[in-house]
Amino acid sequence: MDLGHKLLEAVVLGVIQGLTEFLPVSSTAHLRIVPALLGWTDPGAAKTAVIQLGTLVAVLAYFRRDVWQIGFAWFRETLTGQFGRTHDGRMGWMMIVGTVPVAVLGLIFKHQIEEKWRSLYIVAVAMVVVALVMVLAEWVLRRRKDAGRKLTELEDVSMTDAIVVGCAQAAALVPGTSRSGATISGALFHGLSREAAARFSFLLSIPAVFAAAMLELYSERDKLLVSREEVLALIVCTVVSGVVGYAAIAWLLAYLRKRSLYLFVVYRLLLGGLLLGLVATGVVKSDAGLPAPKAAAATTAPR
Repeated sequence: MDLGHKLLEAVVLGVIQGLTEFLPVSSTAHLRIVPALLGWTDPGAAKTAVIQLGTLVAVLAYFRRDVWQIGFAWFRETLTGQFGRTHDGRMGWMMIVGTVPVAVLGLIFKHQIEEKWRSLYIVAVAMVVVALVMVLAEWVLRRRKDAGRKLTELEDVSMTDAIVVGCAQAAALVPGTSRSGATISGALFHGLSREAAARFSFLLSIPAVFAAAMLELYSERDKLLVSREEVLALIVCTVVSGVVGYAAIAWLLAYLRKRSLYLFVVYRLLLGGLLLGLVATGVVKSDAGLPAPKAAAATTAPR
């Protein structure tokens, strides 16, 4: 593949990552689906994790005031032994505790996440199932509003909320689930408002995305940094994802202040249903774009 094609692919993947990381439609699903339909090689879990650094920077930039206040309060209170004295200090601990489920399960199921679960069939099913979960989350939110119950805003988020949303975040290890879709739905189930759910979802993603990216960059560095062209393409992809991701955050927060998740539900159902149809009819293979299994590759290698 020449450099021009590599850079074009990097820009396309960067735009996809930036748009879909924060919208509840699953960035992993789109980074899996689009290359498969275009005949490109699957970028893989490792590359996907690394280019999420771009969207991580977008979160840090957009929530820079919140991140600074939380980080400063957490370090000050931790160093002085006054754990969780302020809400910002508690929020730091909530972000850490909420990351534990995805970190533990991510390590346990690392092999499945990187290989078996990237099947387009699994992606399609996850798209549909989580769409239905989002419908249920909206129904619970509506019932709570109709009953006149107060919704939890970001400044009132508790450790229990963090644990619930953290467990929901772990579900996003299955490609097609969507980190934001799972965490926002989990937050709505637990009484948060839509905007508070989205904001907490974005803040909670910071330690998980950073840790995953650093782990994959280190463990897969021989593949990701194999040539100058690959490094350049990775940088371009990451930068583009960050720029597009920043705009996506601003748009989604403004959208959720007045509107529900149903737009994304419809999109997920249409895309998931279409993908299931393409896979079922054999138009697209469920393993399209995936590298050959190591065992199979060994038997077909020239002797």
